[in-house]
This record gives sequence, C-alpha cells and structure tokens, in this order.
Amino acid sequence: MISDYFSYAFKNLRYRKVRTWLTMIGIVIGIAAVVSIISLGQGLEDMVTGQFEDMGADKITIMPGSSLLSVGMAAISLNQKDYDVIKRTKGVEYVTGMIYSSIRIEYKDESEYTFVIGMPLDSDSKRIFDSMQNFKIDYGRDLKDGDNNVVVVGASVAKDENIFVKGVSIGSKITIEGVNFKVIGVLETLGNEQDDRSVYINIDRSRDIFDNKEDYDMFFVQAKSGFDVSEVADDITDALRKSRDLKEGEEDFNVQTTEQLQESFGTIFSIVQWFLIGIASISIVVGGIGIMNTMYTSVLERTYDIGIMKAVGAKNSDILMLFVIEAGTLGAVGGIIGMIVGGGFAKLIEIVAKNALPADLLKAHLGVELLVGAVLFAFVVGMASGAFPARQAARMKPVDALRYE
Repeated sequence: MISDYFSYAFKNLRYRKVRTWLTMIGIVIGIAAVVSIISLGQGLEDMVTGQFEDMGADKITIMPGSSLLSVGMAAISLNQKDYDVIKRTKGVEYVTGMIYSSIRIEYKDESEYTFVIGMPLDSDSKRIFDSMQNFKIDYGRDLKDGDNNVVVVGASVAKDENIFVKGVSIGSKITIEGVNFKVIGVLETLGNEQDDRSVYINIDRSRDIFDNKEDYDMFFVQAKSGFDVSEVADDITDALRKSRDLKEGEEDFNVQTTEQLQESFGTIFSIVQWFLIGIASISIVVGGIGIMNTMYTSVLERTYDIGIMKAVGAKNSDILMLFVIEAGTLGAVGGIIGMIVGGGFAKLIEIVAKNALPADLLKAHLGVELLVGAVLFAFVVGMASGAFPARQAARMKPVDALRYE
C-alpha cells in the first residue's frame, strides 16, 4: 500500500516537471549548504583534534589573559617570577617559555612583517616546545643550544612567493631589526598559516631585539608521570594567584591542559558551525514554504480527482497519506540532489584548499550518517510542509469535490 502512495507521488511529480524543479530549489540549496558546512567543519575539527593528540595529554599551557579568547590582548605579561613559581609547583616536570613579536624582516630588496618567535634551546625546553608546536625540520637543521645569529623559518617564508618572490633557502641572509641572521633550516608545513609565516630564533637573542629582558608571552609545562594533569594545572593556578596576590575569579592569566584546550576549540567550532547551519537552514524553511504552496495548488487542481477517490471508497486517511507522502517525496528528491551538490562542493573546496594552502587544512568528512540524515531531514520537512494542504484535501466532502470545476 505504501509503495502505491510513492508510485502515485512520483507520477504526479513527473507530470509537473517545471513546477517540481522550482519547488525543490530551496530544499536543494539548504541541504547542499548544510551538508558542505557540516562535512568541512567535521574535517577541520578532526584535524585540530589530531594535532592536540600529538601534543600529548601531559602538557599544560599558561598564557596571559583571563580567558582563551583574550590571549594576546592582555596588558599584563608573564614574567621570570611566574616562571620560577611554576617551576616549583608540585607535579611540574619541566617548564619552558617563549616570546614573540610582529616585526619587519628583510631579505635582499624585499621586506615583510611577520612573527619572530624566540624559543629556548636547552634540550628539555626544546623537546617540550617542539612537541607542543609539532615542529619538524623539512630540510637543513634545527636550532640548538648556543646558536645566536641563525634562524629557522616556516614553510611559507621559504616557499611562498607572496612573502619573498626570490625564495629563502638554506644559507640565505635575512635581516631582523638591522641584525643579520643566517637561515639554517626550514620547517615542514605546520598547518597554521601564522606559524608557517614565522621565523624562529634563540630566545636570548630575541630578548635583545625585542628589548624584552624578562617577560614571556607563553609558558609550556610538562607534568610529571603519575600526576593528574588537571590537578597540576589547578595547583599552578593557585600558586600564580597567590604569587600575584589575586583573588579567585580575578585571574589575569589562563592555565589550560591539552584536554581543556581541545574542549575550548571544540566549543568555538561548534558555535560557529551551528551559526552557519542556522543561516543555511533559512533556505530549507523557504523550500518548505514552497512545498506547502505547491501542495495547496495541487489540492485545488485535483479536487475533482479527490471527489472520485472518495466516491469509490477512499478514506480521509488515504487522501491525507497520499498528499503527505507526495510532499515528503518532493523534499526527499530535493534532499538527494542537495546532498550530491553539497558533497561535491565540499570535495571541491577540499581540492582547492589543498592546492592553495601549504597543508591539508580542510578535508571533507562525508559520513553515511550525514548523507542519510540530510535526505531523511529533507523528507520530514517535506511531509511537515504538506501536512496542512493534505489535511484540507482529506476533509473535502465527495459531493462538493465532484461539483468543483
């Protein structure tokens, strides 16, 4: 019986091809937008999650500012006293700090503003720093303790012609604030354009250039084996609060474990993603209204047919089901087309991003749940949109319907 309803619905949709296509446009656009947004968002979230997992669960990050969103905007910096307090905290294995500043660097007759990052070069600090930032040398060598006027550059600095047309290579000389540095290594692509555009030098040398004698922009901490990382983070927070003479809730610094950072970024991703999905859903609502309008027109056009069906024994529930399924079929067909268009668009964006960006930042995650869910959602929207017209058709009296012209 259900198959007959669907067969009748497809027959009517094929009979009115132009109207069917025009009606489905809103659903197609809406579903395509939702599928592409969710698939790309999920792919990006998977990439970020993988990077956090690479950092390790025993790492803690301390930054100035009362929250993750205020990082980089805080007036109060971290300093050597904070470093000493953190180092003495129970459960802390190692602590290391970094400083950075946006400075103009020069290469031959070209110049570009980018971040110059001062990093510690002792073995323990370097190991933590590299694991947190996922640093790997592509070619050349890494910085080592004792290096002064040498630099390691990000992948974009070496390869992106939009930064230096002539290209920076091993042995090239670049100038930072009037001081010449020799390029000794190029990093593999990190997947973050800001990091890939950065230049990395000895922290002691950077202090001379930045005129920064003891402040830090960020601390990285490794917890001791056997200690609960969250408890160590809480102890660091308490110690810094006491050292800075601050009350609970008045912190001008932010202590985050790797897991907390992952959750924070996940929350931000979710908010942005749901906001975009909400905008895209407007098209689905418009499509639903279009289906409702089409079904009302269809009921009027088939009033006489409804009268005949009722005269030969069709029940109100049969008429209701007939039009509801036809409306649902309109939504489902639009959903299938939208799913294909959205999935194709997401894959196209992935390909374009792969060629345009220095890393595979965007990967479309087209899971079965997403694709099937999109079609089912479109089917439900169609059925809901056709409910009122179907109810009107079901309530028609056979005599009145047969007299309609």
